[in-house]
Amino acid sequence: MAASKQSLRQGDLDFTEHTRALRAEVRRLGEMTGELLREQGGEHLYELVETARQLAIRRREGDLSVGRALHELLSGLNAATADDIARAFSTYFHLVNAAEKVHRIRRRREYLTDESRPMPRGLDRTFVLLREQGFGIDELQTLLDQLDIEPVFTGQPTEPTRRTILRKEQNIVRMLVAMLDPTLPPQERRAYEAKIRTEVTTIWQTDENPSEAMTVADELEHVLFFLTDVLYRVVPPVYENMREALVRAYGDEGRAIRLPTLFRFASWVGADLDGNPNINAKTIRKTLTRQRSLILNLYFEECGRLATQLSQTLSRTSVTEGILERISEYREHFPDAMHAVPARHREMPYRVYLRLVQARIKSTFDDSVFPYTDAAEFEADIRRLEVSLADNRGRNAGYHPVRRFLRRIQTFGFHLLSLDIRQNAKIHRQVVGAGLGDSEWLQRTPDERVAAICAALDSREPPDEESDTLTRKTLAVFQAIAYAHRRYGAGAIGPFIISQCEGPDDVLAVLLLAQWGEMSNRRGEVALDVAPMFETDTDLIGGNAMIHRLLAIPQYRQHLERRKHRQVVMLGYSHSNKDGGIASSRWALYQAQQTLVHDFDDTDIEIVLFHGRGGSISRGGSNTRSAVRSAPPGTIGGHLRVTEQGETINEKYGLRNIALRNLEQSISSVAWASREPLRNVGLRKDWVDTMNTIATESRRAYRELVVDTPRFVDYFRAATPIDVIESMQVGTRPTDQANGRGIDNLRAIPWVFAWTQSRHMLPGWYGVGTGIGKALEQYGEERLLEMAHEWPFFGIMLHDVEIVMGKTDLATAVEYSQLAEDLHERIFPRIAAEYDNTRTQLLALTEHAVLLEEDRVLRRAIRLRNPYLDPMNVLQIDLLKRWRAGDRQDEGIKNALFETVNGIVQGLQATG
Repeated sequence: MAASKQSLRQGDLDFTEHTRALRAEVRRLGEMTGELLREQGGEHLYELVETARQLAIRRREGDLSVGRALHELLSGLNAATADDIARAFSTYFHLVNAAEKVHRIRRRREYLTDESRPMPRGLDRTFVLLREQGFGIDELQTLLDQLDIEPVFTGQPTEPTRRTILRKEQNIVRMLVAMLDPTLPPQERRAYEAKIRTEVTTIWQTDENPSEAMTVADELEHVLFFLTDVLYRVVPPVYENMREALVRAYGDEGRAIRLPTLFRFASWVGADLDGNPNINAKTIRKTLTRQRSLILNLYFEECGRLATQLSQTLSRTSVTEGILERISEYREHFPDAMHAVPARHREMPYRVYLRLVQARIKSTFDDSVFPYTDAAEFEADIRRLEVSLADNRGRNAGYHPVRRFLRRIQTFGFHLLSLDIRQNAKIHRQVVGAGLGDSEWLQRTPDERVAAICAALDSREPPDEESDTLTRKTLAVFQAIAYAHRRYGAGAIGPFIISQCEGPDDVLAVLLLAQWGEMSNRRGEVALDVAPMFETDTDLIGGNAMIHRLLAIPQYRQHLERRKHRQVVMLGYSHSNKDGGIASSRWALYQAQQTLVHDFDDTDIEIVLFHGRGGSISRGGSNTRSAVRSAPPGTIGGHLRVTEQGETINEKYGLRNIALRNLEQSISSVAWASREPLRNVGLRKDWVDTMNTIATESRRAYRELVVDTPRFVDYFRAATPIDVIESMQVGTRPTDQANGRGIDNLRAIPWVFAWTQSRHMLPGWYGVGTGIGKALEQYGEERLLEMAHEWPFFGIMLHDVEIVMGKTDLATAVEYSQLAEDLHERIFPRIAAEYDNTRTQLLALTEHAVLLEEDRVLRRAIRLRNPYLDPMNVLQIDLLKRWRAGDRQDEGIKNALFETVNGIVQGLQATG
């Protein structure tokens, strides 16, 4: 792609000084892509791609006459050529995305170089503001002590890029970062360019879509890639940067602040049983075993690196008695390891010590003699090194890497990731009924079920002996949890999440099953947090009352007393959006958070919210700062437990510099949101009334289209590539939740994914204009403008909708819509009318002349990317027609369609 020939009209695009380097980098990478096409596909492929690109640019510049030429160029191509064209644009976006990540790193370095200019939303700025607000050292220590940030990587990937290619992308970024060095000689620069060309070429020659279905093991390795390659390395620097920021803000007093462990990491991979027949007790055990083996291996390797570094000899320095005593003890347990230490190293006590510690780690890995009983015991051994170095003039001779090692051990333990367990309440109801021998269990009232479960908990009787397969499989899950607690410690298992939880009986059922599954001790105590999940509008609205009913049950209240009076509640962001649209969903979630937390403000119960956000804005995705700022005042309370999935994981944690920045922003955002004590902050009633109107009317408009319109499901299935997405091997769970092809049965991820591909982006904006219009009629523009400027929740919601609408492209969407034939004329005009209505209302409330007027970076990115997306959309539409006409039997066309899906994902940087 000859990016140097690009003639994009700049119009209202703002190319600032600091973007010049990015533009130059993109141009260079575009030229590299063009060279690749000539080499790999020949001049004919290059000319096809270049012609398509130039036609798309001209069309975007306003020359609509070339639209037909673009369609004719890309129509009727054989599958192999179509595949190559889609791959060409996809490869280009891989490189552009890499360049933009490097640009973020470049901008971060510019801020770090100029310490007089704090980075926006960075640690320096946050601590300075806290100091200016009167936070002294003691108050700040109290604030930091309550912070608990826990990203949760879910087993619902929407990232279609295989791990092999992600590694190559990382390599490209690292080489581009190395090339930022202004002192780099031309020879080394050319060497890096050659290596980048090698990675790009192998990406081209690697199939992005595995031919086999993804397994649970594949999902696990995908997540562990980010943990071991990135997060393991960046966690210690987060604390070091935090310490430096504290010293800059508070002077020497900042050195006295103790930095607690702020981060934990969790996962659903291998333990999300809900609707996934591939997950069971065996996968839970296998997942934990794999995680343990990886973290122990990382610790073993780090001990080896430290041993090489800590070469001090007794003739030059001293060590503490604790080190010498431990050496004496370990040489008895691990004589072979002691004998393996070369004679020339015997006078190097730290090196000997660490070789023996390695032997004990290996023994732990192998379940052999004298293993570590837990991570705390291992941490104590490394702590001995820290003390010895500090006491023997070693602060500049290895103390720093030992401190880093301790941070890792405190964060990852022996389990690496806590494993959440999730199951559907309906499964538990069946199992409990069978275990109690009650064939009418599902017909019982909720109160009757509560009474029966409480009686069973008190009696501690085992389940009915004639258990069926489902019962045995379910109880095996709880037996696996009990095993994990014994083997890996309590931190290895997170909360047990109940999806489709309808009442207290569903929560109590988990305690009964845990008791039957041998989890309870002699006193009947179950060491497990049980988290009901509220995900539909009905669930969210009624969740607070359900928790009140639950806590009125003595057996459950006793359970919470043993769990430090903490009740975890998960809020699902996806299904409420799919059911009622974005405004209704956001408002229901806001109210649920507010009532759940504030209603228990004066009790001894702490409600901990777990946010089940998706990757896209339509499914609750947003940057951390916006998500925290838009929460009701006082509901963060130092805790941020939130799901991360799909392309979001790669975007946030794919590179060390970006992961570091993301974790620092999490600290800043949560600390700032938690700076005030929890108090019941009432919203202005006129704002509540207005938002109620917006939510109600937007929901009505959304459901009139999506639910009440005859044959809307047929329209969705024709006007989007949902059938292609269903055929792709991007996850282990089926796209449908149950038998049937209706929208109610479709999971939220493919629902949003499909609308994103067709550029409708409908779930992220439809109905908002109707809702705002009704509120304007009732309350007037002045009130809504006031809400937009003064209420973070409302302002951020408007901005999120603005982002989605900025990425929406109705000119492209109409071409997909025409695939629905007669349904197009009946349905698309309604979609277009609501888009125009919502756009008009948004511009009025944001006081913008154009969408994303104040987000120039994103607006520029969308404008520059669209001409490269257009050929893939045109190609996808043509391939869809042909694939469907052939009853979806042509494998070549299907594979080409997969390439278009991947390319559009790379271009939009969004799926579901």
